[in-house]
Order: sequence, then structure tokens, then C-alpha cells
Amino acid sequence: MIFDSSIVTSVFGQFAPIAPMIVLIIGALVMPAVFFATKRRGAVTGVAMAVILISILFNVLMLADGYQGEYAGLFAYDAFSGVMILLFQAVIFLTALVSVSSSETTRMHYGAYNSLLLAAAVGMMFVATASDLITIFLGIELASITSYVLVAMKRSDPRAAEAAVKYVIIGGLSTALTLYGLSMLYGVAGTTNIADIAAALSTQGFSWAFGIAMITMIAGFGFKIAAVPFHAWAPDVYEGAATPVSMFLGTGSKKVGFVALFKIFLVIFVAANATASFATEEMQYIFAIIAAITMTVGNVVAISQTNIKRMLAYSSIAQAGYILIVMAVMTEYALASGMFHMFTHVFMKGGAFLVVGALITVGIGEKISDYRGLAKRAPFIAFAMTVFLFALAGIPPLAGFTSKLFLFSSAIYDNGVMTQWIWLAFIAILNSAISLYYYTRVVKAMYIEKGDTAERIRIPKTFAAAIAISFVFVIVLGVFPQLIMDFCADAASALFG
Repeated sequence: MIFDSSIVTSVFGQFAPIAPMIVLIIGALVMPAVFFATKRRGAVTGVAMAVILISILFNVLMLADGYQGEYAGLFAYDAFSGVMILLFQAVIFLTALVSVSSSETTRMHYGAYNSLLLAAAVGMMFVATASDLITIFLGIELASITSYVLVAMKRSDPRAAEAAVKYVIIGGLSTALTLYGLSMLYGVAGTTNIADIAAALSTQGFSWAFGIAMITMIAGFGFKIAAVPFHAWAPDVYEGAATPVSMFLGTGSKKVGFVALFKIFLVIFVAANATASFATEEMQYIFAIIAAITMTVGNVVAISQTNIKRMLAYSSIAQAGYILIVMAVMTEYALASGMFHMFTHVFMKGGAFLVVGALITVGIGEKISDYRGLAKRAPFIAFAMTVFLFALAGIPPLAGFTSKLFLFSSAIYDNGVMTQWIWLAFIAILNSAISLYYYTRVVKAMYIEKGDTAERIRIPKTFAAAIAISFVFVIVLGVFPQLIMDFCADAASALFG
């Protein structure tokens, strides 16, 4: 058999369910030592990439072989956790690949930078495999604290310090709300195990303590995913941070909040059928309203942005609104579609940030007006950016169109029957049309408007490779969505099962 998880179990034994994380933990610990030994950024990147690829290999072996396992009652590996771990690994791979060449990371302690990057990925994977509220909280905080430091490491730009302070303050508030909600949920159920919480709640009626737990957790996780009205930090942080870090936050860190929402709310309200129907329906409407407001505010405010990183930040807020459709619909197909959109978002939004980072490295500014005439100076980069932006807008046959088709259709039909959420799908479709306006502003600047110079641009090879990888995935996943969608369907089935 090509994919055999026994290789992983023979190496890690009882620790096999957390094998991908163990590899990254070891890598995070040795990164500073490697940097002090060589002082060469290329060598540190080579070691980091090797560690990431080994972690990916172990996860692919386990995922493709259908491995399931549990460790210490705190972590459980199944199809859902495996797919989410693969998403985080894709993010960390692209981030590490381009960081070595980025002009925005040159003054950073590169060993510490890579160590923090790997540690943040470990936190994300902890959440993906968590079967307990404690491990979910620890994973979120590990990812969050390392992200605060990564934002602040861009010492050459005072905006980074300002962004880091805002991020820490708002992140601290998010942590307080999340922890309070989790503690209230523990108080109601008497356990921190998610499955046991669902079982305990199935015998109880609604209580104010349960309601407070739900509301505070929505607010806490809402900060993590930058849902309106908890979104104000995102544009400032994305603008102030180094672009590889902005890409990491936009495509990876925000997904942690969604994974936590899926693992807690979907298990409690759907998978275990734990609470009375009135609680489920009310919660669905709360998420539907938040989703509609988030996607609308994100897209409308993005129209007025002149800084491309801020524009992409508000675009990310809108994308969070789309993914929140999953929490309103709460069906297995909606979850699979939402996970698929999260995958395509990694390459669409990640690719756009990669282009921005590459151009900053060669001296191009962050304003949209700085992109004038780019098609003549860097034809491939301009074309790739156009593909990424059109994919985000949902233009066929690109990956964004396919993932939005799946996601929006889940709000219209459930097993062939029209749902009550068709109004939410209509708002999402209307917002996709609005987003096309501000995406085409960038395309117009690159292809129609005349720049100040026609001098050719040569971007670093690592950026070119990462952009090419994202470009290929945006095309391939649009034409052949089942390459990932089948795994997402298995993952959704595992969570609901």
C-alpha cells in the first residue's frame, strides 16, 4: 500500500495522533541553534522546510490511510483533523518559503522568526486535533501569542509596533471572553471533553449560564476570525506586519477560530443533537446575521481602500462572512463546502499577499496606484495577481467560483429541498458582485493605467516559486475540485459522526 500509517505508528507509538505536531515542535526548538551555528538565512530556511515537509509526509500518510487515533483523551486524529492540519501545513510551507527572500524580514532574528512560525502552526494543529476545551484554548493561545510577536518583529516599520500593540490588546480581550465562555460551559456540563459536554447537555434544558457561554464564545472566536463587529484589528495588523506574516495571519491564523467554532458548536448543536431545537435555531439565526453583516461590511469598506494590504484585509473579513454560512446552515454538506472554501482561500488570498510581498521586496509600494503599468514590467506577476483577485471574486472556472458555488448552494438546498437560508445565499452572491468592483481596480491599474517607468522587474526565486504554486492550485482546484472536496466530505462526515 502506497499510503501506510503504520510507518507513523511504528515511529511514534502512542504519540502517533500528534506526530505532525511533534515534528514541528522539534523543529521550533532547534531553529535558533541552527541560526547561531550558521548565521545563514538560507540554511535556516532549508532546515525549516525539511521539518515542514516531514510533518506533511506524516500527515498525508495518516490521512490517506484513514488513520484514527487518540492520545490522553485530549487529542484525537481523524479525517477532520487531518484535513485541517494539511491546510495549516500548506500555509506554513508558503510562508517559510518566501520569508527568506522578503526585504521585510531582513532585520529580524531569523532563527527566532522561524521558531515562532513553526510554534504558531503547532498551536493551530492542536486546535484541529483537540477533543477537549483545554487543548482548544491552549492551541488558540499558542497560535495567538506567537502571532503577536511575529507582527512586532518588523522593527524597521513603526506601524508594526502600533499594530502589535493593538493586536495584543484586542487579542487579550478575545482571550478573556473565550475563557469565560469555556468556563461557563464547563460549569453547565461538568466536563471539558467536547463529546461529554454534548452528552451532558442533551439531558438539560436551556439555562442562562449556557446562553452566556454561547454568546461570550461567539464574541471571543469572532475576534479570532475578524467577524463584524469584532474586526477592527485586522486592517491595521495586516498593514503593519511584514507581508509574509500578513499572509500567514490572513490564510492560517484566522482559520483557527473557524476550526474551534466547528468543533464546539457543530458537535453540540448538530452532531450530538445535544440541545433542544429552540437553542439550535436561535443560534443559527445569530450566525446568519453575523455572516450577512460581516460579508457586507468587509466588501463595502474595501471599496474605499487605497492601500492594497488594507484592501486585502477587508476582503478577508468578507471571506470570513462567507465561511460563517456554515455556522448558519449547520449541515454536513455546508461544512464540507466551507472547508473546501478555506482551502481555496489559502491559495487565492495567499497568492495575492505573495504578489504584494514580492513587489515590496523589489521596491514597489503598497498603494494600488503603485501598480500602474505592472503588466508591462512583470507580465507573469500581473497575470497571476489578476487570477488570484478574480478567483476571490468568484469568476469561473477558478477555484473561488467552485468553492463559492458549493458553499452558497448549501444555503439554498439541503438534500434537494429548499432551505430557509436562501436569503443568506442571495446576500452572499450580491456581495461577490460588489467585491468584483474593488478587485478590478487593481487589474485596471496593472493593465490599463500607465506607469512612471517600463523597467522590467525581477522578483526573488522563492517568491516566484510560491506564486506559481498558488497559481496552479487556483486553476486546478477550480477545474478538478474533487481532489480536495472528497477529503473535505470525509472530514465533515467524521466531525458529524
